[in-house]
Amino acid sequence: MARSDEVDPEAPRRDADAPNPVWFKPLMVGFMLLGLVWVLVFYISGGNLPIPGIAAWNLAIGFGIALIGFLMTTRWR
Repeated sequence: MARSDEVDPEAPRRDADAPNPVWFKPLMVGFMLLGLVWVLVFYISGGNLPIPGIAAWNLAIGFGIALIGFLMTTRWR
């Protein structure tokens, strides 16, 4: 009997093919927006906020938070 190339609909799905949980996309977008807001607050406040005293490290924190969101996009299905 010839081997069929059709996909068995009753075959269990691999974890790599499974869709993301419901909370994944809002969390991903939330990280990107939080990072953006962090950087905007830093620039609008003249470098005094969100954490006073660490100056330009606020930019690193904001970009780091946004980077987490962008890295999550690579795992989004």
